[in-house]
Amino acid sequence: QVQLVESGGGLVQAGGSLRLSCVASGRTFRRYVMGWFRQAPGKEREFVAAISWIGGSTDYADSVKGRFTISRDNAKNTLYLQMNSLKPDDTAVYYCAASLGSYPPLPVGGDGFGSWGQGTQVTVSS
Repeated sequence: QVQLVESGGGLVQAGGSLRLSCVASGRTFRRYVMGWFRQAPGKEREFVAAISWIGGSTDYADSVKGRFTISRDNAKNTLYLQMNSLKPDDTAVYYCAASLGSYPPLPVGGDGFGSWGQGTQVTVSS
């Protein structure tokens, strides 16, 4: 399985921006559909965004559409999540995940992803 390490989290004021990165080990990164999930305290993990093997297709949760952008650089084995216009409700631990499942459609459930990173904390102050 691929190993995933997230970075880029931090504390930001509402309306601000952050870019999360997720670096994958190994030479098979381009074979994985990738996704971002998040989990806020006391809440269940929720889908944020997903992207196909070469980035031609993306999907987003309604709550982040128009504010977040998922992208990938297969040459660098890196997945990104650009987060703009951040809100306090975006506060959560953000996880990247990798899927070898069938596509299309892009998986949006956690069960569709077999490898997970350790998470990075994003805190948005009001």
